[in-house]
Amino acid sequence: MIVVEGLKVRVPNFILDVERFDVMEGEYLVIMGPSGSGKTMLLETIAGLREQDSGRIYISGKEVSNLPPEKRGLSYVPQSVALWPHMTVFENIAFGLRIRSIPKEEVKRRVMEVAKVMDIIDLLNRRPSQLSGGEKQRIALARALVVSPKAVLLDEPLSSVDVSTAEKLKSFIKCLKKKLGFTAIHVTHNPLEAAELADKIAVLYNGRLLTQGPTVRVMRDPRALEIFSQSKPIILEGVVKGHSEGLVEVDISGHNVLAVGNECVQGMKAILAIRPEDIAVFKERPEGGSARNILKCRLVGHKEKGPLIELLLDADGDILRALVTRGSFEHLDVKARETVYAVFKASATKLLRCSE
Repeated sequence: MIVVEGLKVRVPNFILDVERFDVMEGEYLVIMGPSGSGKTMLLETIAGLREQDSGRIYISGKEVSNLPPEKRGLSYVPQSVALWPHMTVFENIAFGLRIRSIPKEEVKRRVMEVAKVMDIIDLLNRRPSQLSGGEKQRIALARALVVSPKAVLLDEPLSSVDVSTAEKLKSFIKCLKKKLGFTAIHVTHNPLEAAELADKIAVLYNGRLLTQGPTVRVMRDPRALEIFSQSKPIILEGVVKGHSEGLVEVDISGHNVLAVGNECVQGMKAILAIRPEDIAVFKERPEGGSARNILKCRLVGHKEKGPLIELLLDADGDILRALVTRGSFEHLDVKARETVYAVFKASATKLLRCSE
C-alpha cells in the first residue's frame, strides 16, 4: 500500500534516514519514538509536505516521490487539527469534497454518512470554537475520511487532549477502524497508545528505525526497550505571558515555554508537566525541527537507568531530566557543567493548572 525506500531528509543538525518500511492496505501502523526522533518529519515527507533529499515513496504501487500532496491520495491530520474557525462543522468536513467539485447532493450525502458513523450529527451546525478537544479530533478525522483517501496520516492525534478524553478517543478509533477498515499511519511518543491501537509498530529514534513489525513482537524487542521506558513527569512552575491557538506561553526562570492549554490569563502562576522521555538533548542549538521549546542548560550529572542514561540538566535553577540511550550519550560527548540544549514539543508539555 505505502512503501518507503532509502529515504533521507536533511535539516541543520539532523538527518532522517529510513531504509525501508511499509504499510499494507487496511493496516494501522504506529510510528513511535521520543520527541526529536523525526516522526513528524517522516509523516510530512510521506504526505508530500516536505521534500526528501533521496529515496522513493510508493502508494498503491505507484511512485509518488515527486508528486504534490493533492496528487498522492492521502489525508493528513496535523497535531493542531487545523479546523477552519469561520466554518461550521458541516462545512469543515465538506471542504475537501467541494474543492474536488463533487456535486452538492453527493457532498451532503457523504458528509451525513460519515457524521453518522462518527456520531457527530448533532455537532454539524456548530463552529470549532464551540467544540471540546475530543470533538475537534473527531471532526478532523471525519474531514480526513470523507474524501475516501488511500490512507490517513495522524500526527500525535491524542497529545493535545486530557487523559480521560484520550482514553475515549482511543476506544473510538478502535471501533471506527473495525467499521471502516481504513489504512492509517499514526505518530505518537506514547508506548501504551501505540500498543493499544497498532497492528504494526515502527520504532524511530534519532532519525533511524530501530525496529518494526507486529505489535507484540516489537513490544518484546530489546532494541525498543529505551522507547518503552516510563518515568515520572518533571514539574515546572512559572508565570503566564499569554496564549493563542490552544497554546499557553509561560516564563520558566527566564525561558519561554509553550504548553497545551489556553484557559490562563497573563500574570497567572502556571504548573506544567513534561516526561523525561519527551526531552531530546543536543550539543548545538538545533534548527528546522518541529519542537517549539528549546532551553539552554548545563549538564550537572547523569545516572544509569538500565539500557538508558538519565541526564540531569540545570536550566537556570530548574532541574530537567532527560532519558537517552547509552550510544546517544556517548555521541553527545559532553562533560559536567558544559552547555547543552533541551528540546521538547509544545504538545508534549501539559498545563496542569493556573492560579492567581
